Amino acid sequence: MAVLDAVPTPIVLAPMAGGPSTPVLTAAVCEAGGLGFAALGYLSPERAAEELRATRALTARPFGANVFMPPGEPADPASYAAWVERVRAGAGGRPVGAPRTGDDAYEEKLALLCAEPVAAVSFTFGCPSREVVARLRAAGTETWVTVTSPQEGSEAVAAGADVLVAQGAEAGGHRGTFVDRVDAPLYGVLALLQLLEPLGPPVVAAGAIATPAAVDAVLAAGAEAAQVGTAFLLCPEAGTAEPHRRAVASAGETALTRAYTGRLARGIRNRFTAEHGADAPLAYPELHFVTAPLRAAARAEGDAEAVNLWAGEAHELAREEPAADVVARLGGPR
Repeated sequence: MAVLDAVPTPIVLAPMAGGPSTPVLTAAVCEAGGLGFAALGYLSPERAAEELRATRALTARPFGANVFMPPGEPADPASYAAWVERVRAGAGGRPVGAPRTGDDAYEEKLALLCAEPVAAVSFTFGCPSREVVARLRAAGTETWVTVTSPQEGSEAVAAGADVLVAQGAEAGGHRGTFVDRVDAPLYGVLALLQLLEPLGPPVVAAGAIATPAAVDAVLAAGAEAAQVGTAFLLCPEAGTAEPHRRAVASAGETALTRAYTGRLARGIRNRFTAEHGADAPLAYPELHFVTAPLRAAARAEGDAEAVNLWAGEAHELAREEPAADVVARLGGPR
């Protein structure tokens, strides 16, 4: 049986790495009839294992896990050296890290997920190989691939993906593009759904889905379910930092920016994006490691002007309510 067939409500919790996703949130969505995803991005293999075991202790229902595909070739240091110095000069005494790269423990996390299988593994920032898809299938796990264009959808289908997650440009957080580039196309979620439908696999829609009407819209356009992230950011079960919560509840505009990580992402505009977004180079994860200590310090101080406020375009519609209420409100009977 396909994973989505075993989920009573067509609501999927988007994996939100870096704090908002927690085992309690993932389990709460599952217990309410949706499909929760654990966000393993940025975690060590040991922490990832703890997250999975903590989630299993809270729910017996199926859930998934998300991993980041390794980045491509390291960026040329000359492309980001001046930007890093400007950030350091304007840090106001907050710590700034050193640029470096890494594969986010990709192979170790795959080994963990094959040894301790979950219902589905979703991939962001690229497409897994056919060999990886086969390994997961042998473990009883579906492979979901985040795609942002029809071309990426075709590549995922060729690799054997069971489900395509259609991420529209409205979505909060990082763009899941296989290769981040300046001229990457930006498809809205409804256009992308229509273009992916002929490829065959079930499609899950993602991108500023915050109301029952929006869920109905993507289901009518052919999606099997709606993947929702920002609408869960204000839930008590979420690990969303306080300055991030305040910003999500406001009417602030969002923008796509490479400030903070060097990879295109949608967040609420603030001082840091205004000062460092226009000239931020394509350099992920190098810039992520540069700004990570600065962001942590700003979160601890409650300063929303120097924190990555990832959020979708409809963020101000998020409500402070339990995750089960979000699932029921968005995916319940009409």
